[in-house]
Amino acid sequence: MNEKEKQEISLIGRIFSMEALLLLMGLFSLGSGIYNSAPMQIFWGVTIACGAVILHFVRKKDWQKHWAEQEEMKLRYEERRRQAREKKEGK
Repeated sequence: MNEKEKQEISLIGRIFSMEALLLLMGLFSLGSGIYNSAPMQIFWGVTIACGAVILHFVRKKDWQKHWAEQEEMKLRYEERRRQAREKKEGK
């Protein structure tokens, strides 16, 4: 498989990704609700579209790096608490 075929498959995969389909569904619902003056349909359209955008950013985030940073922060915090406790007990 050459590079051009891989790019085409990647593009098709991105077009038909879950986020894209949810966004299209939300925009369709929003447009249809505006056209028909249906407030609930507008509400669901906005909700679905916002959810699709949030899902895109959540899936894009590097979660392993995030959890490693959180673990490192936790260890530093525990070390500071331990040092403060030892300092307090030493006085």
